[in-house]
Amino acid sequence: MKTISRRLFLVLLPLACARAATAQTSDEVVEKYLVALGGREALGKLKSRSMSGTITVSTPGGDVSGPVEIIAEAPNKSRTLIKLDLSALGVGQMTFDQRFNGTTGHVMDSLQGDRDITGSQLEAMKNAIFPTPLLNYKEAGATVELAEKEKAGDRDAHVLVFKPKTGPVVRQFIDAESFLPLKIVVKIDTGQFGEVEQTTELSDYRVVDGVKVPFAVKTTSAVQKSSVVLSKVEHNTTIDETLFAKPGPAKER
Repeated sequence: MKTISRRLFLVLLPLACARAATAQTSDEVVEKYLVALGGREALGKLKSRSMSGTITVSTPGGDVSGPVEIIAEAPNKSRTLIKLDLSALGVGQMTFDQRFNGTTGHVMDSLQGDRDITGSQLEAMKNAIFPTPLLNYKEAGATVELAEKEKAGDRDAHVLVFKPKTGPVVRQFIDAESFLPLKIVVKIDTGQFGEVEQTTELSDYRVVDGVKVPFAVKTTSAVQKSSVVLSKVEHNTTIDETLFAKPGPAKER
């Protein structure tokens, strides 16, 4: 069961096109992507997001499920809390609590124990700007290149290659018609498993406060498969800042 908990962080990495017959530029695709999500003005009003739903993780002993809560606050703070019912596997309940305060990250894992987040995983979390890294990426010193079109499932997709100042490169697959993001691919050096390519597929977009949010997220890699189905999304809620921080040794979790 410890293997399950080691791999769960791959689920978290949580939170990133027109009917054109002529060639697109990266700037044009980015702008149409932002419009598809709701537009710069609506996105710029978002300061935080709280989400809850159910996560299902595939294991050698079968699928296990439980509640998931995800919060994000601008510019890049995040927390993901997962509780998995492993009673069918003879373990009981597992709690996985990943926190990032904008600078440092920490995981509290009831099976594997607490650990700090380091390396490219930490850099990827720093670059996960809310509500999307593409909103003001130039000001952050990142670049975006437009690669050749590819398929994302049965959809044609523009491929945006997001290159931050530091940290792993991210490939975003943008629907060539709707300009909504379909898929995100990133390679993370996991330490225990080496470099792992993680693919996140986004679907079931719904409008919340004028912004489209994917309510279904499927994540796959060579070591883990999981899916999240959201039931509730709220914006600009007041968030207790201690939820992003590493708790002290005596603090109740």
